[in-house]
Amino acid sequence: MGYSRAVRSYGQYCSVAKALDIIGDRWTLLIVRELLVQGPCRYTDLRNGLPGVASNLLSSRLKEMEASGLVVKQNAPAPVATTLFSLSERGRDLEPVLTAIGTWGLPMMTSPKSDDVFRSQWFTFVVTNYLHDRLEHEPALDIELRATSDAVHIHVEHGSVVLCRGSAEDPTLTLSGEPSLMMGLLTNQLSLDDARALGLDISGDTNALKRITAGDDEAD
Repeated sequence: MGYSRAVRSYGQYCSVAKALDIIGDRWTLLIVRELLVQGPCRYTDLRNGLPGVASNLLSSRLKEMEASGLVVKQNAPAPVATTLFSLSERGRDLEPVLTAIGTWGLPMMTSPKSDDVFRSQWFTFVVTNYLHDRLEHEPALDIELRATSDAVHIHVEHGSVVLCRGSAEDPTLTLSGEPSLMMGLLTNQLSLDDARALGLDISGDTNALKRITAGDDEAD
């Protein structure tokens, strides 16, 4: 049976097909991505994390996802007093799906298109899935990432590695430049020397990288 846009179902008794009936539409999984990395957020924040989406399409997708039990709406208390969108438990169950897709797509991150848009919160999946505190008994440290005007930093402490919004108060290491170079460095696809040669500005104690990455390169 062919795919029917009228009912938006593959019409197949198969768990993959049933799942794609719900999450296979364009933008749906990226909406899930934003709600995973941003947490409950306003419509405007959600749209800002989805450059290129039309407002009417985003509204339509959110209604469909709510009807499917992936998204819930709640009213934020004063003084915010606005509608917040968040993932339901069923929606949060998609996190390992996005992790697997992101891992599969990582090799394609080394050659970004010139018109690709980037948001700093998208570092979250790299931080969560590729970085680990290998020296959890050492003092806490912060690595600042300046790929856009909205700086973020990686906070490492007691075995935990998390991405935080905003600049670090006193970063141990600062990386500034193209996000593709930071991605390459953090996932061991680029050495420190290669990242520098390609234009990444690296300042501070590079031993911080050895603490959280699995590479064998000597930090200098």
